Amino acid sequence: ETNSGCEFMMILTGSQLLSCRSGKLTPSQVAKNIIAMLEDCDKSTPPLRAIVQWDQEQIMTMAEASTARYRNKCTLSYLDGIPVCLKEEFKVVPYHHRVGTVYLGTEPETEDATVAKKLREAGAIIIGVSNMHELGTGTTGCNPNRFHKIPRNPYKSNHFTGGSSSGSAAAVAAGLCPVAIGTDGGGSVRIPASFCGVVGLKGTFGRISCHGSLPLSYSTVSVGPICTSVADAAIVYSILAEPDPFYPYGLKQPKATLSDMCAPDLKGLKLGVDWTFFKACDAEVLSICEKAVEHLRSLGATVVQVALPEMEELRVAHAVCILSEMRDFLKSDFNKHFQEMNLETRASLALASQFTALDYITANRQRTRSMRFLQEIFATVNCILTPAIACTAPRIYESDLSTGSSDMSFTVRSMRFMQLGNFTGIPGLVVPIGYSTDGLPIGFQVMGKWWDEAVLLRIGLKLEQFRYQTKKPSIHYDILA
Repeated sequence: ETNSGCEFMMILTGSQLLSCRSGKLTPSQVAKNIIAMLEDCDKSTPPLRAIVQWDQEQIMTMAEASTARYRNKCTLSYLDGIPVCLKEEFKVVPYHHRVGTVYLGTEPETEDATVAKKLREAGAIIIGVSNMHELGTGTTGCNPNRFHKIPRNPYKSNHFTGGSSSGSAAAVAAGLCPVAIGTDGGGSVRIPASFCGVVGLKGTFGRISCHGSLPLSYSTVSVGPICTSVADAAIVYSILAEPDPFYPYGLKQPKATLSDMCAPDLKGLKLGVDWTFFKACDAEVLSICEKAVEHLRSLGATVVQVALPEMEELRVAHAVCILSEMRDFLKSDFNKHFQEMNLETRASLALASQFTALDYITANRQRTRSMRFLQEIFATVNCILTPAIACTAPRIYESDLSTGSSDMSFTVRSMRFMQLGNFTGIPGLVVPIGYSTDGLPIGFQVMGKWWDEAVLLRIGLKLEQFRYQTKKPSIHYDILA
């Protein structure tokens, strides 16, 4: 029992070795702590609103089964007993599949999404489903409806988390769980991960199954983990990344590996930077991101100037594609439930209805061009480096709590470094590298060629060494206490 308790503790805390004096910490005890903390963060002022649906009996049933497996030395995976949450975009038994709305998911789910099923099979403890921007239509996480309310950034509760996987990032940053699952069609994993100071991985398009999530945009959305560390993201990725017969886009993928992830240096890697593109961000963000590039160079990597062509065309084309696909899928919702949607969602879908078939076809021609440009770039470099987001998390204003927030210039800015990965399907990893003078997290992004998540994780481990301190958020729970 002493060994099993210690092993559980080591994995739970982001791959850091802890002294395990008593050896008595079990998944059941951690689950009891989490339940108490979920009750506390619902009552706090303001409420954290990271996890929007949870069930004490469900949590304890999974935790007790895991505790028994540790006792009998027959654990199922590295995730056995580890608390996780999933974005409300996924079907998770027995919760309501509301996808951030008040009108969907009127009955509890009876079937899990593929990722929920795989997490259960790995022995993870699903602590609930997490808050999200309504229907994934924005990047702030602002969702004022009665079921969701606005999730708070654990670093500063009067700032947004980012979206649309808002609750997933807030839950990890606040310490409620070391692992959360999100979806990313325009930065929806990477933006909140960056704003909340945690690690976010957007897999290659098709790498992790989307089956059982609402198919809002079939050509831009990837699934990925939000975690406390790069090592944890690698563990989750290795468990979730494989073909799913119910999800055709990933059937032909090469086997996921973590090859060379723990190499002692970055010798032999060529890292591409388009400095004009890179520098279009706040001065504070740029300063620390430039230092992170130098850190990678000091570890033996070669930094190469590259040109990312037609980025303005790509930005517009991505917006046309994602909005057109969402408008098409939500056609009946828009007609039947218009009055029940947030004002921002109505505006976004109304804008999307102005696009024509010609716009959509032209946008997809741009996708082909952009993928071809990337093929040429990845023939010369292993990765492309950018800041994660051009700015830090924006402030929440009083009016946002009741009417929501709609700021198109912020949406465009927050997605600046995200859209390349969504539009072309390449993977991207964001890692926290420091803080602004206001104490808000700043992140760094590494993008790789299709299916080469392993090189991103290798570089991500080294970026974690660059961050000389990790500041504890003002809202933080210690589930090991």
